[in-house]
Amino acid sequence: MISKKEIQHLADLSRLKLTEKEIKKYQKQLSDILDYVGQLKKINTKDVLPCTGGTNLKNIFRNDEASLADKEMIKRLLKTAPKVENNLIKVKGIFNK
Repeated sequence: MISKKEIQHLADLSRLKLTEKEIKKYQKQLSDILDYVGQLKKINTKDVLPCTGGTNLKNIFRNDEASLADKEMIKRLLKTAPKVENNLIKVKGIFNK
């Protein structure tokens, strides 16, 4: 079974405050999930072909390429932002505790 310390660590990483009751509940639930995944890992899939979703597509994603934006659209967007600095939208930091 997953330990109380591991659940608390996951909660800290997720910035969640859990009660003792919630920790016990999630200990059981996560342990059950991991046990089930362990069962799935035992299945022999050596000769099973991957599912293609019924299409013959090889790569359905577009290339990630930069493109020039309309300057008027950029001005309108920046006007709607609460804070702007050097023509960039300034947002609150997320990595500070």
